[in-house]
Amino acid sequence: MTASTRSTVLSLYRRVIRIARTWQAQSGVTSDTETERKYIVQEARTLFRQNQQLTDQESIKKCLEECEARIEIGLHYRNPYPRATYLPPLGLATQKGRKLRAQQRLRKQAKPIYLQSHDET
Repeated sequence: MTASTRSTVLSLYRRVIRIARTWQAQSGVTSDTETERKYIVQEARTLFRQNQQLTDQESIKKCLEECEARIEIGLHYRNPYPRATYLPPLGLATQKGRKLRAQQRLRKQAKPIYLQSHDET
């Protein structure tokens, strides 16, 4: 990791922690605010530690873009949780063969950047 990339990552992490400190739940309830603050800090720690060993500049860039997108979406909607995606279920394809692989590839391509670190549910 280059020095400029390292400083970018650290500044982004500090930004997330600052946002968590000043976060106010949209409902205005104190318990909701505390729950959402804890979620923001825990999610940031988990994802930054998970991606700590990345060395490929392209994958680091994708992670930074995802983080920035999640910050902007969270601030815009005042909701720290990832937004749901509405993709067609896999039940329409056959369970093996080319059609299933094609549909899985399309689902992966259609996944928004702010959800790249989340597994399929």
